[in-house]
Amino acid sequence: MIWRKGFLCCAFLSLVSCLAVRVDSQAAAGKLSATEIADRNVSARGGLQAWRAVHTMSYSGKLEAGGRGNLQLPFLMEMKRPRKTRVEIEFANEKAVQVYDGVNGWKLRPFLNRRDVEPFTPDELKAASLEYDLDGPLVDHATKGIQVDLEGVETVEGHDAYKLKLTAKDGQVRHLWVDTQTFLDVKIEGTPRRMDGKMRPVEIYYRDYKAVNGLMVPYVLDTTVQGVRQSHKMTIESVVVNPKLDDSLFTAPKSKSASR
Repeated sequence: MIWRKGFLCCAFLSLVSCLAVRVDSQAAAGKLSATEIADRNVSARGGLQAWRAVHTMSYSGKLEAGGRGNLQLPFLMEMKRPRKTRVEIEFANEKAVQVYDGVNGWKLRPFLNRRDVEPFTPDELKAASLEYDLDGPLVDHATKGIQVDLEGVETVEGHDAYKLKLTAKDGQVRHLWVDTQTFLDVKIEGTPRRMDGKMRPVEIYYRDYKAVNGLMVPYVLDTTVQGVRQSHKMTIESVVVNPKLDDSLFTAPKSKSASR
């Protein structure tokens, strides 16, 4: 924020003060290890035991489809340990479905007149396999085989954030940014997307955290793709912790319909 006092000296003193605060912030940031930052993140998000007690989660809301009119499509995303995900998106009175069961993936795209269940492409399967479980990468990261390293402090949407390097068992590396004040996730590198024959970097921003059953959950997820002007925003309207989700929801149907 810029305070306009009308006097050059006041503006100068304000600038010096801001710089001093930033230096102090960065100095303090250097005192925390990557493990301590990860522990504070888990605590800020609700605590280790609370997340360990979560076995399923359900999210519903609206997804921006872009294009003319910037369509808002209703979606339902259901997640179940270990690493099962089902996403349903309504469009033109029909329902598109995309499912990953932790090993294999399948999809149904009636809005493209493709009404038979199709397996994931190799790129889609690789992307799904790189996604974290429903509690994210920092909860029980050592048990998951994720090494966490601190690469410094960067500014994300006007706020200082710790830049963490996450290295999985297979050597895959992603970065996660954690706010230095709230210790909540503010940005993560997504799985690169193939566009125009090239793999383009993806970033996902987390905003508008709200408490749900003692857990802090971001209600806005904004995804950007390098080289694409418009981002894609997911606005969550409802979150249910530990809903009953049958395993059959994540199994590819034999019929031409993936509806319940």
